[in-house]
Amino acid sequence: MRTPPPPHVRAAFGAKDAEPVLIEQGPVWRCDDLALRQAANPAEASWVAQTLGDLRVPDLRIAQPVRSSDGRYVVGGWVGFRYVPGRAEPRYDEVISASLRLHKATAELNRPRFLSGRADVFAMADRAAWGEDKKTKLDPDLGGRLFALHAESRKEISLRSQVVHGDLFGNVLFDGDAAPGIIDFAAFHRPPEWAAAVVVVDAMAWGGADESIAKRWGHLPEWPQALLRALLFRLAVHALHPRSTPRSMRGLERAAQEIVKLV
Repeated sequence: MRTPPPPHVRAAFGAKDAEPVLIEQGPVWRCDDLALRQAANPAEASWVAQTLGDLRVPDLRIAQPVRSSDGRYVVGGWVGFRYVPGRAEPRYDEVISASLRLHKATAELNRPRFLSGRADVFAMADRAAWGEDKKTKLDPDLGGRLFALHAESRKEISLRSQVVHGDLFGNVLFDGDAAPGIIDFAAFHRPPEWAAAVVVVDAMAWGGADESIAKRWGHLPEWPQALLRALLFRLAVHALHPRSTPRSMRGLERAAQEIVKLV
């Protein structure tokens, strides 16, 4: 993943002579005014490129996809976008506001077909968090024990599912007073309140935010249950992910202590 895009890929996207420079997000390689990153799933990468290319969201900078010289979105496992300057910053309420604006624009998108076939850690954790898969085994010491404890507090909710970006924490770029930038789209079919709640959980677990951020967004519909499912999602991801550690678990434990008070 730290290997730069090869010459034939750069040439296909019109950046033959550009010197790739590794930037923080992704990893992503900047080639002049392009940003290139590897695509693990070509079908998903093509969907993301086409979706972002069609989106126009007020007060958001959406990375515009670049087609190759023969019209493809994915070449040799790489996808290209126009470079969006900025970096992730701890402006978490602005990230949540950006999330709500983004998901207002994606509310009528059709559910992507590739979601049904996903079997990665995040898809497994998502189904477990919503009670759709009760067979996934979660490491008890890395989140499974807390998951089992708090899953008992799940209640039915009536929130409408739609296409949402489920991983906005650390993936919204800020550049001074410019509008927030979106450079990718981790697609899920869940309520937008859940996507906002995932940002809250992440900010509390690993971003230094306190419980007040969860309370500030309490006006969102069915917020306690959205928060709970976001917490369960992150606990399941942590319990399944091969790079999880007891140290990273401590942040989730702190977040869980505060979030369960609101459920």
